[in-house]
Amino acid sequence: MSGPSTEAKPSGPSTEADRSASDVIVIGGGVIGLAIAWRSALRGLSVTVVDPEPGSGASHFAAGMLAPVTEVHYGEEDLLQLNLASNRRYPSFVAELEEAARTPVGYRECGTLAIAFDTDDKAALDHLHRYQTSLGLASTPLTSRECRQLEPFLATSVRGGLLVEGDHQVDNRRLVTALLAACALAGVVLHRARANEIVLAGDRVVGVDGLRAEHTVLAAGCWSGQLSGLPASALPPVRPVKGQILRLRDDSSRPLIGHNVRAIVRGRPIYLVPRADGEIVLGATAEELGYDQTVTVGGVSDLLADARELLPGISELQLAESSAGLRPGSPDNSPMIGPSGVEGLVFATGHYRNGILLTPATADAVADLLVTGSLPAGFTAFDSRRFASAVFEAAT
Repeated sequence: MSGPSTEAKPSGPSTEADRSASDVIVIGGGVIGLAIAWRSALRGLSVTVVDPEPGSGASHFAAGMLAPVTEVHYGEEDLLQLNLASNRRYPSFVAELEEAARTPVGYRECGTLAIAFDTDDKAALDHLHRYQTSLGLASTPLTSRECRQLEPFLATSVRGGLLVEGDHQVDNRRLVTALLAACALAGVVLHRARANEIVLAGDRVVGVDGLRAEHTVLAAGCWSGQLSGLPASALPPVRPVKGQILRLRDDSSRPLIGHNVRAIVRGRPIYLVPRADGEIVLGATAEELGYDQTVTVGGVSDLLADARELLPGISELQLAESSAGLRPGSPDNSPMIGPSGVEGLVFATGHYRNGILLTPATADAVADLLVTGSLPAGFTAFDSRRFASAVFEAAT
């Protein structure tokens, strides 16, 4: 979702359906918001999505890696379990979505190869493998030779790697296209306007701007904390984390890589995600620079330099696109999913680097909440009110 403006400006004439009350308003038309809208409509709810340019935010700039094992981080065990659960749901989610939308989403069970470039990188990767093993996660250590047997164009200097056969990918841009089509077929109303002000009636949220609903879902990514109408303490503590990302074209008869490749190159992480159509997504930086989306020479050159060290043949590819997206970060890097603490308002935001991965689990959980009044098991750790509790405990 784009940032809030001083007034709503629909891209086309509003219809009566836009202005009538819905069961649910979803603020934000990224993959999270669209998937919630689709799954809620399938449960019999009338849904309106509010976003001026659906799919134009973080969902557009993502790489689409579905990598709960290779992306596991220390201290994020609760998030790991949710990531794994959502990853397991992806095949059925994709099958249902592709049938509904009648378009493919580029889901590929290609596995992920994690690579260490030098000796220090290898030590870090070995440490990660020990941590994965302690959590019961499946990853297979590989020698340098074994890595190059899987990916022959890797530099001969790579020191080793880990193969994670269960970490896959989806084409995030095709996923957005399919969700938009599925929403339209399910009767979801798309209101192409910026959300500006959450509307209260007493202590209950009853909609946004001129739209009214029984339930409002705030799924606006890093912009979720920018709407007016609520006290600052009631808004989700999300922040933008800038990621510069490149898209390359590999139209050769022998593709440069076949697996997702995550690498540590002299201490700096990069990833390369190969699509079936010859695109390779190369990313990504992580910069705390507010809402800046400038593509910089430094960011691009660092990504390309590290990629060339790892895959020298990448120099021959076409640089098709350079861009910068804003991930929605939270104070503990985990999402906020569920009741907001304000009646009538539900949060589905703060997914940071796992928005694409967590789309199936988040969508079904929020749809359950809207229909039954409760979340399924496994979401307690992601209650947004955990931050208010932490502030209270620190103050006392």
